[in-house]
Amino acid sequence: MADRIVFTGGGTAGHLIPNLPLIERFVAKDWSVDYIGSGQDLERRLIAPTGASYHAIRTGKLRRYLSVKNLRDAVWVVVGLVQSWLLILRIKPAVIFSKGGYVAFPVVVAGWLHRIPVIAHESDLSFGLANRLSYPFVQKVCTSFPDTQKRSDKMVYTGMPVRSEILCGDASRGLAFCGFTQELPLLLVIGGSQGAQLINQAVRQALPELQKSFQVVHVCGAGNLSAEHDGNRGYRQFEFIGEQLPDVFAAATLAVSRAGSNSLNELLCLRLPHLLIPLFAGSRGDQLENANMAKRMGWSKVLAEQDLTPQTLLKAVFELARQSDEYRRKMTSFNAPNAVDVIEKLLLEYAQKSPDTGGRE
Repeated sequence: MADRIVFTGGGTAGHLIPNLPLIERFVAKDWSVDYIGSGQDLERRLIAPTGASYHAIRTGKLRRYLSVKNLRDAVWVVVGLVQSWLLILRIKPAVIFSKGGYVAFPVVVAGWLHRIPVIAHESDLSFGLANRLSYPFVQKVCTSFPDTQKRSDKMVYTGMPVRSEILCGDASRGLAFCGFTQELPLLLVIGGSQGAQLINQAVRQALPELQKSFQVVHVCGAGNLSAEHDGNRGYRQFEFIGEQLPDVFAAATLAVSRAGSNSLNELLCLRLPHLLIPLFAGSRGDQLENANMAKRMGWSKVLAEQDLTPQTLLKAVFELARQSDEYRRKMTSFNAPNAVDVIEKLLLEYAQKSPDTGGRE
């Protein structure tokens, strides 16, 4: 029987995207790869080109606060656990890799019930709720940052899996994709889908001043396009950028971003000077921790969401432009391991230890 591996993670794209380079690595090695997600269209679109088989489960969200919705979602977690148990019984993977998010928890527990080794990955400095709940059921937890590796021998610093294509963009193609020229530097704004409205609003209000010095490409999230600004010369807005994102990164001179670990790691690997605006409202504080760590290391300029206005945004962006060479120099101290190689080795090691479920002998 072919070697088989299950990947899981979901709730947001941030739980899925780090899986992609690992999925591609195992597909290239002729493993049979399955992905268990939440059934969102974005997940299906991102997984489809990899060649992995996609499976959706219905499960409840995990909340850190009291809510009557927790009672309903507790039932859906049990439903997701049963669905995951049946899927894993049928797939018979040698090993499972979990990227966290509420979809991952029932898959992790189902893997543990089947005695399948489970390796988890935590993106942020502190554990998310899904990984905290999953901790007793996994063999190892990989971390994005060395400061997280303090709880026990279960934890291993691997860095964040970053898509190799992110580092291979072409600036001329990026400018052409945006319809821009080389007359002015390009400012890339990535607000994301969760809580991006404050950034979107501040950027659009600041456009008259920003466009005196920059061409602006604005990734504003699903449903957040502005008809008022559509067709504005020197400003392009997208709900989402897919395969062209590496080219847009290559063309960018500066970036404005949330402080999710995926985005932060990509910006650091690219040595792209950036302004972080960490999510505050409705957050468990993970983005604040990421941003404060990056600021302390001298890698990132940070603007608190509570202080965000068009005026403070302009001030921060122009300061970043003046200090960009210094930020590039300091980012050279960011020397994370090749996470894809390290995690692949770990997964292969535990696949060897798997019970006789089709894994490698």
